[in-house]
Amino acid sequence: MASPKYWWGVAKKCFTVGLISLTVSDRCGSITPISGQSMSPTFNPEHSTFKDYVLVEKFCLMKCNFSHGDVIVFSSPSNHKEKHVKRIIAMPGDWLSTSDSYDTVKIPQGHCWVEGDNPASSADSRSYGPIPLGLAQGRVTHILWPPQRIGKVEKVVPEHRLSMTTRQTTS
Repeated sequence: MASPKYWWGVAKKCFTVGLISLTVSDRCGSITPISGQSMSPTFNPEHSTFKDYVLVEKFCLMKCNFSHGDVIVFSSPSNHKEKHVKRIIAMPGDWLSTSDSYDTVKIPQGHCWVEGDNPASSADSRSYGPIPLGLAQGRVTHILWPPQRIGKVEKVVPEHRLSMTTRQTTS
């Protein structure tokens, strides 16, 4: 039978590994499962039998370094316990025509406009307006699972959803 000294050593090592893992997950990045169809076909396409798992990079939070087309994880504006994954369509200062009306919205400083890639299954900025960038918890950079879908997540904004400011700078 192992001595108490042995078990104390094991406990200290487990505690150290736990603290390091928590720090890496909080500051560097984490692996997150994607649920639902709001970002299909980018995540969880209909033909896939497995839930996608993605890498969420958190270095972008230090300088609020986001741009058009980034896919981000953020706390829901209506329930901060819920996490959502959506694509950034417009950034602070951009003008955007909302898709369900003829209104044009200017994105306020410190906010962004996010939408799911599958509008029919997505509650996003079309429902709750621009979201504070402070709710962002990281940028999705890669699909890690299932194996046949491993790869980088592309930074794209659908052409019909380009904000007026973005359209002017890319023309």
